[in-house]
Amino acid sequence: MKFKDHFSGHAVEYAKFRPRYPDKLFEYLASISPRHGLAWDCATGNGQAAVGLIRHFDSVIATDASAQQIESAEPNDRITYRVAPAEASGIDSSSVDLILVAQALHWFDIERFFTEAKRVLKENAVLAISSYKVLEIAPETNAIIWNFYRETTGSFWPPERELVETDYKDIKFPFAELPPIRFDMHERWNLHQLAGYFRTWSATQRFIAARGFDPVDSLVEELRALWKNPEEVRDIKWPLHLRVGVLQK
Repeated sequence: MKFKDHFSGHAVEYAKFRPRYPDKLFEYLASISPRHGLAWDCATGNGQAAVGLIRHFDSVIATDASAQQIESAEPNDRITYRVAPAEASGIDSSSVDLILVAQALHWFDIERFFTEAKRVLKENAVLAISSYKVLEIAPETNAIIWNFYRETTGSFWPPERELVETDYKDIKFPFAELPPIRFDMHERWNLHQLAGYFRTWSATQRFIAARGFDPVDSLVEELRALWKNPEEVRDIKWPLHLRVGVLQK
């Protein structure tokens, strides 16, 4: 199965303009993991989650199907980066204490991935999948961004995006599930940084490929009327939803 690659073409921008996961997420994952030897950050992208996990685990294997994403990942002596699909990781059986899939499950062959997860996890080890949707700043700004998300780029979102819209709630989770939990991701960005983030959206890139121009330019002009000084940093929040299961062999 050929993986659906929406990010390799702008891996450097993805590494620069994606929000960081909160420390509380990794603290929580460490608290529910019975062991802290090896974690697998599946679909690591630029390694953001891997860097967070390594603070709580002895070592991390971070895989991504995109070689360009791996090339842009943050180096760490205790993180092993590999180009590998989620469904065939090459990781040893019954060797992993925790798997994290951050904002990526919807790109997988989910049934095959769950089979792979069961293979590599130790007994009572943890699988966590996280998702986040549209950012929040302030009501007037949110309305403009929501229109860009739904109307301007709406038809360019891959169909898999629907799974993110429901926080993966409709996916059958073949693990002993813990109560879902929510965190918030925060950044303080200026308008230039926010524009860079919008350009990392798969829908934005598909819009550009189809229409031949960048829709973020018009979005920035609308936001500038509210932002006043484009160099001013503002608080930005993404609600982050987490589903967690334990493997009981």
